[in-house]
Amino acid sequence: MRIINFIIILFISVNSVFANQAESLMNEANQFYQNKLYEEAIIKYNSIIETNHESVALYYNLGNSYYRSTQIGFAILNYERGLKLDPSNEDLLHNLSIVKARTVDRIKEVPKLFIVEWWELLLSALSTTMWQIVVLLFYLLLLASITLYFITKSGTTQRLTIFSALIGLAGAIFFSIILFANVQRETSTDYGILTANTISAKQSPNESSNDLFVIHEGLKIAVQEEFGEWYKIKLSDGKIGWLPKNTLELI
Repeated sequence: MRIINFIIILFISVNSVFANQAESLMNEANQFYQNKLYEEAIIKYNSIIETNHESVALYYNLGNSYYRSTQIGFAILNYERGLKLDPSNEDLLHNLSIVKARTVDRIKEVPKLFIVEWWELLLSALSTTMWQIVVLLFYLLLLASITLYFITKSGTTQRLTIFSALIGLAGAIFFSIILFANVQRETSTDYGILTANTISAKQSPNESSNDLFVIHEGLKIAVQEEFGEWYKIKLSDGKIGWLPKNTLELI
C-alpha cells in the first residue's frame, strides 16, 4: 500500500514539475510575442509542444506567431490543431478564416451527404471533456436506477427505475459512441496542411512522374496513404495525387 501511495505521489509531483515548466516557457514565449519577436516566440511555443504538452491557448498563440511572421501554412496548421481540441472555439475559427483568405487556392468542395454534415456537427457540438461528462452522467443514471430498483419496495417506483435504467443504458451507449468518434477525430492524422509555397502533385510517388496539378501554401489536404517519403493526397474537389512528405504537415 505504501508503495502504491509513493508511486501516486511521485506521479503527481512529476506532472506538477512538467506543468510548471510548460507554464514558465509559455510566459517566456508570450513575452517574446508581445515584444514582436515572433521567431523567438515560435521556438519557445514549439519547445512546449516537444514536452508533450498541448492546449488550445498554445496552438492559438503559436498560430498567431506564424501568421505575424508571414508563414501562412504553419499558422493554419496550428489553428487547425487547436480546433481538434476545441472545434467551436470562436477565436481560432475567426483567425483561421482571416488567414485562409490570404491563401491562393480556392477549391470547390464536393457536397457532403446530409447525414455526414449532421454527424460532424454533432461531434463538434461539445469538447471531448464535455462528452466525457455526458457519458458519465448517463452511467450514473443507470447505476442509480439499478440501485434504487433493488432497495425500493414500491412496484410503481421499480417500474420507473426500469424505465430510467433503460434511458441511462441507451444514453451511455449512444454518447460513448460519440465520445469515441470525437477522440478518434482528435487523434487522427487524416489531414495535412501544405507548408511548401508552391508544388505540383505527381501522378505517382516519383519525382520523374507527370505533374497533375499545382497547389499552394496553406491548403488543407486529405492524406489517404503513405509510401516511403511520399503521401497520397486527395483535394476537396476529388483530385488525387502524390506529394513529398516534407511539403506538408499532418494536423
